[in-house]
Amino acid sequence: MSTATRTTLRAEGFSCPSCVEKIEKQVGRIDGVDKVKVHFASARIEVDHDTSKVSVDDLVAAVDKAGYKAAPSAF
Repeated sequence: MSTATRTTLRAEGFSCPSCVEKIEKQVGRIDGVDKVKVHFASARIEVDHDTSKVSVDDLVAAVDKAGYKAAPSAF
């Protein structure tokens, strides 16, 4: 049974629109991620994913691998 959820991360360290594409591509590669949307102006990353396959730590690690910092957002 898949457990789809939306996780919002707060991102740090990106300064240009091309950074958005790098993050979306890196996070989107993860098996179990359905959709990634980076909001450049508010530094938020919204990820729709299957929680039985992908943890929040996996998402943070993927953002880190793209060269940026992220943490779970409270809102």
